[in-house]
Amino acid sequence: MSLWRNDPGSLFRKRSSPTADLSFTEEQVVGGGMFTRRALLILAVQAGVMGTLAHHLYKLQVVEGETLKEQARRNRTSRRQISPARGEIYDRCGVLVAGNKPNWRALVMVEETTDLQAVVDRFATIVPLDERDRARIERDRKHIRRYVPLTLKEFLTWDDVARLGLNAPSLPGVLIDVGTTREYPFKELMSHIIGYVAPPNETDVQHNAALALPGMKIGRGGLEQTQEATLRGQPGTVEMEVNAYGRVMGELERVEGQPGARLGLTLDTVLQTRIRERIGERVASAVVMDCRNGEVMGLVSTPSFDPTLFDGGISRTQWNSLITDPATPLVDKAVSGLYPPGSTFKPAVALAALKAHAITPSERFTCPGYYDMGGVRFHCWSRYGHGSINLHQALKYSCDVYFYQVARRCGMDAIHEAAVSLGLSGHLPIELPHMRAGSVPTPEMRRQHGHHWNGGDTVNAGIGQGLVQTTPLALATYTSRLATGRMVQPHLVRTVSEKLVPEDIPPLPFAKDSLIAARSGMFAVVNEPQGTAPQARLNLPGVQMAGKTGSAQVRNVPRALRESGHFNSMNLPWQYRPHALFICFAPYDNPRYAVSVVVEHGNAGATEAAPLAAQIMTDTLVRDPANRTSLSRGVVARADDVSE
Repeated sequence: MSLWRNDPGSLFRKRSSPTADLSFTEEQVVGGGMFTRRALLILAVQAGVMGTLAHHLYKLQVVEGETLKEQARRNRTSRRQISPARGEIYDRCGVLVAGNKPNWRALVMVEETTDLQAVVDRFATIVPLDERDRARIERDRKHIRRYVPLTLKEFLTWDDVARLGLNAPSLPGVLIDVGTTREYPFKELMSHIIGYVAPPNETDVQHNAALALPGMKIGRGGLEQTQEATLRGQPGTVEMEVNAYGRVMGELERVEGQPGARLGLTLDTVLQTRIRERIGERVASAVVMDCRNGEVMGLVSTPSFDPTLFDGGISRTQWNSLITDPATPLVDKAVSGLYPPGSTFKPAVALAALKAHAITPSERFTCPGYYDMGGVRFHCWSRYGHGSINLHQALKYSCDVYFYQVARRCGMDAIHEAAVSLGLSGHLPIELPHMRAGSVPTPEMRRQHGHHWNGGDTVNAGIGQGLVQTTPLALATYTSRLATGRMVQPHLVRTVSEKLVPEDIPPLPFAKDSLIAARSGMFAVVNEPQGTAPQARLNLPGVQMAGKTGSAQVRNVPRALRESGHFNSMNLPWQYRPHALFICFAPYDNPRYAVSVVVEHGNAGATEAAPLAAQIMTDTLVRDPANRTSLSRGVVARADDVSE
């Protein structure tokens, strides 16, 4: 109290202390309220947070809105590729020879399962899986991409589909899909030509990831293999709705793939069927060709196989049965079988000698039944000989001694050149795989491979034996070229999506008179007395056929046995008998069709192959497949349009 009285300003001085003055001066009035530094800091943080949230909201809703919307859609949907339908194949008359049929199959989306093995085991309790199925699943899961469906089982029955539908909740990621599988209505009849399809292997998938899609097959033989790019097509897509457990709830959208192109062939299935019936149980091959433009209308190799065995995977037992069969059903003998052409080669030797001016058609050679050279005796098929004969008679009688001498005179180089021009040596550009090239070698070619050539090789080549080999398709091509004088090329594909295959047919490098001489000799074989193939005469009014027989040995016959007069090749075991061959074209005055027939171990071309070829030619002329098509024809070679 005394202080107050003694110093009335003391209270004022206390409130005016330096500390009190500083605190007072830092206070601010904003909108009528007092805020501290802490309040300002909190306000700044709140503003920053709200700004950041606003920025992220803008980014999520505006900048990335569409992307996130797509991701959200994907969380409830599953998109996958689907295999396209393979292109269909038709014959020249529009008959389906390779098509597609529905194939119900079970798939699993690997990326939508947490335990694939558990799903597979659960699936197996509903639809049984054999050892091959499990091995395939295990192999595929190691190499397939997670977004590609894994095939669990194909070719499901309706009962299988119903059971899987009832158990769908316990099979996450599993769905039922319908695709296509290959269908071959003619089975064995067309298997060598059409080929077959099979599941792709790991190497195939490495080269093309689309082949990993369920249901994708790849061609493994015939046209299925060579026309793979044309027949395969482009994959489509399907979008399905799934729940949180990966179960498929329904299909939202489907975009079908682009199917492969439709393929039109030159073949006539009716004629093909008749050829097969004519051959019967023989191990043989036959080719029918339009000799004017090279269209192959019939191509049969027996025995054959069922191509549908390979679609779902062939068993080891079935495979071993096919590859151990001595009749080789998997081999297309018409294009892959190599045979000595035998006496069917003689017209080619004649053309070579005429072109080289080594002989004239009227020049005569003597045949005593044998030909001696360097201490070796080469026999004629007639042990009594043919006497003095010219080219026409040599072809008519099929005299071996005549052509021994002609071959030696003109030389192997000239024979090789003629054989190449006639299609007997080298590759032919037909649309089939595993096509083997005919071989008519020269001395220089043999020396380059480290082999010796002697005069006996040339003599044997003069009658189509020894080192000379060719295929039935090459024989048909050779016959077509003889008949028309044009270098026709064999082909099987007539159209791709209804577009005609272009053709260009240049003339042969032989004089017209030379070709006439060769054709005349072939006419005599069938139609003149003492010809070697009277059994091949056609029983069609006003139609005559020209042809040439051939018997190709598969083993040497000792000289003593030949000269004994008791040798009969029919007494040999089947595998040691000669092959029987015959080539022909008709009508003679206006060649239209060419036929070649090879009967393995048929012994004699005149008695086994010639009658069969005559039956096939008769069926062809009556059927006349060249006029059984709605498509316009290609370029046609005429027999009288030949270079000099």
